[in-house]
Amino acid sequence: MRTIPLHGRHPLHSNHKSITGLLKEYFFTPAALVFKHQTVLCIAVLAMAATCMLVPFDKTYLTYFNLRTLATLFCTLAVVSAFSHIHLFEVISKTIVLKLHTLRNATLGLVLITFFGSMLLANDMALLTFLPLGCFVLTSTNNKQAMAFVFIMQNIAANLGGMVTPFGNPQNLYLYSYFHIDTVEFVRIMLPSFLTATLLILAVCLFVKPTPLTLKDDTEYRLPKKRTAVYSVLFVCSILIVFRVIPYLWGTLAITLLLLFLDKKAIREVNYPLLATFCAFFVFSGNLARIPAVSSFFSALLPKNTLLFGILSCQFISNVPSAVLLSHFTPDYASLLPAVNIGGLGTLIASLASLITFSEYKKHNPEKGKQYFLLFTAINAGFLILLFTVQSLVAG
Repeated sequence: MRTIPLHGRHPLHSNHKSITGLLKEYFFTPAALVFKHQTVLCIAVLAMAATCMLVPFDKTYLTYFNLRTLATLFCTLAVVSAFSHIHLFEVISKTIVLKLHTLRNATLGLVLITFFGSMLLANDMALLTFLPLGCFVLTSTNNKQAMAFVFIMQNIAANLGGMVTPFGNPQNLYLYSYFHIDTVEFVRIMLPSFLTATLLILAVCLFVKPTPLTLKDDTEYRLPKKRTAVYSVLFVCSILIVFRVIPYLWGTLAITLLLLFLDKKAIREVNYPLLATFCAFFVFSGNLARIPAVSSFFSALLPKNTLLFGILSCQFISNVPSAVLLSHFTPDYASLLPAVNIGGLGTLIASLASLITFSEYKKHNPEKGKQYFLLFTAINAGFLILLFTVQSLVAG
């Protein structure tokens, strides 16, 4: 009997791929890719799902979400994207290169503008504003290899720069209001950690080599005056939403409609996975606070060393949820306040601002997430240990 040759093989008859291999290719590879590129989001969703099994769905879930924070993130991400389309960051980065001349000076400039910017804009807003600037400075001078270090230092600067003002970090604003802390007393409590953080940041940045900076693309960009003015107004509106000057619902609607008219691409380019990550963490921390065993644990543990256990809490549930949760178990705001600020250092989820930085870095360096994570952890651990030591000595 003559065998009829097969001109086209069915995939299951392939000599090169087993059925198991095909299943992995068609079903598991997409999931693996999602986890690879959105690792933090996947972890946040899994953590959220775990707590949802312990806390039944009810109306309280709706109170978990800080809609003002989500609205501000969305608006700022969209406006910053619109700014990038008119080449604003190229113009500013060129000025920085021409004025500061070296990689060390540029690093100091980027980190310090983020540091002081966080005092006025809050840490999230400072990062959303100045990380793209850092990216343009480094890529336009062929120094992309320094992006991980510069981003990490900008992240630390944003978390620590805002600690000295009541509105510099979200957890500060909450505790300042919850405990009715006097403004002068607030500054007095946070000043030792703030001064120490300032010196540490300056010292670490000085280790950067003073490599001369040269622009690889000397293109002259002219900013369109009308769009620049409109986008600047929209950015100010985003800030005013934070300070409750503009209602977040109407502000977000107005900014979205204007950008849909002026630059639809800016709306499409918003980092929606980052917004989803924030939502997942809101549910996770909200559920955690409602689990009786967790509440009992903190009630017994926190009075023993509020500073230490406050910092440890931030490493697992982030600093803002920790501030909200722990404030119900201790009157010692003089220890809790520095704890939830210093505690923003450490793990990637210790501060939600760190998720913004990691997400921005992965966007430009999708294959280097692991290297970033290791460097981030090492530098943050060093800062965390030193600041905890100083604060313990001050308190003791």
